[in-house]
Amino acid sequence: MKKLLLAASLTMGLVTCAWAAENIDYTDAKLIKQGEYLARAGDCVACHTASGGQPFAGGLPIESPIGTIFSTNITPDKQTGIGEYSFTDFDNAVRHGIGKDHTLYPAMPYPSYARVTDEDMQALYAYFMHAVQPVNQANKDTDITWPLSMRWPLSVWRWTFAPEVEAFKAAEHQDPVVARGAYLVEGLGHCGACHSPRGFGMQEKALTSEEGDLYLSGGEPMDGWVPKNLRGDQRDGLGSWTEDQLVQFLSTGRTAHTAVFGGMSDVVVQSMQYMSNEDLTAIARYLKTLPPKSAEQQPFKYDETVSKALFNGDDSMVGGSVYVDNCAACHRTDGKGYAEVFPALAGNPVLATGDATSLIHIVLKGGVVPATIKAPTSYDMPAFDVRLTDKQVADVVNFIRNSWGNKASMVTESDVSKVREEVKAEKYGAVAKSENSQK
Repeated sequence: MKKLLLAASLTMGLVTCAWAAENIDYTDAKLIKQGEYLARAGDCVACHTASGGQPFAGGLPIESPIGTIFSTNITPDKQTGIGEYSFTDFDNAVRHGIGKDHTLYPAMPYPSYARVTDEDMQALYAYFMHAVQPVNQANKDTDITWPLSMRWPLSVWRWTFAPEVEAFKAAEHQDPVVARGAYLVEGLGHCGACHSPRGFGMQEKALTSEEGDLYLSGGEPMDGWVPKNLRGDQRDGLGSWTEDQLVQFLSTGRTAHTAVFGGMSDVVVQSMQYMSNEDLTAIARYLKTLPPKSAEQQPFKYDETVSKALFNGDDSMVGGSVYVDNCAACHRTDGKGYAEVFPALAGNPVLATGDATSLIHIVLKGGVVPATIKAPTSYDMPAFDVRLTDKQVADVVNFIRNSWGNKASMVTESDVSKVREEVKAEKYGAVAKSENSQK
């Protein structure tokens, strides 16, 4: 009976929403502009644009435990995109996870988008239908073997794990700035899709802060990077960050102490740097309300023992000489780096995580601090995969994670070897794609 009532309520809601949608002028310039901003806030372009491809035309490979899923064409092309979608079709896909003929894979973060308001959905529809350039590009089939490729089990997943579509409402007496931040983080920003742990069904263990302290407590490794803890933990979270530092980081990708890397670089470059200072402040203020997952973590306290030893020419500790020869020129022997250029290693929360995959990855592959509107200079870190052996990488990673007051678990040569294979696959896969594109 409860399911029937829910279904009836959902049907009535869709009918009401569709009726209201018919009375909206989707060509209104102001509405389209709002939709463009919201699409930026949702970082839609990141997943729906393949490397070197046209914006929103799809084709980006998304790895999952059951195989590769390719993002779809969401341009208003009438043959291969969403040009024939009504508002109801669009809303069903974005907030309900239901395509025109099948349930969508939850690689599309519709469990988060379920909180987006009707008004914002209408603005998004206006933007995609009337401002995005149509691209005729057929969608790619998934690289998932049968029987896992069958779509009908996704309906079961949706009924089991996806929340009821219900527009976000601020809690009673909630600070309106914090409420705006909660809406952006939990909804359009879908931050939990990366930064929250997953359960046995690959569902997010918590979709909002109200569902417990697992929300935004750190995600599973993705493409060689480990999404960090965004809660108030002192060592591996945001407990030591100020609101202003968070705003600066989201808009520029750097602060005096750290810099963006991995998948978060795309988020800053394609989404966050274009958001208003008011919204970035709201996001930061909301994140700072999240209590730590572990109240036992103590604040970082700098220890100058290693700094003094290296300054005096003593690099005899394991990994010390590798660090001096390869890292110290940029990150300094005191581990404090150079503000907004080369990030500090001393007290860096990324180094305190239990899983060192991100650090190993960046040592092997290198990285780029991207240029943004407010910080137009980019800085590169070279790759050391050719120069350093697995043992040397393990040694220097352990050195960095346990010097200057840092304290973290040890990594092994085997840990490095696994990440090296992933980096090889990335590197030579990219070379192969480049060679094929030139033929």
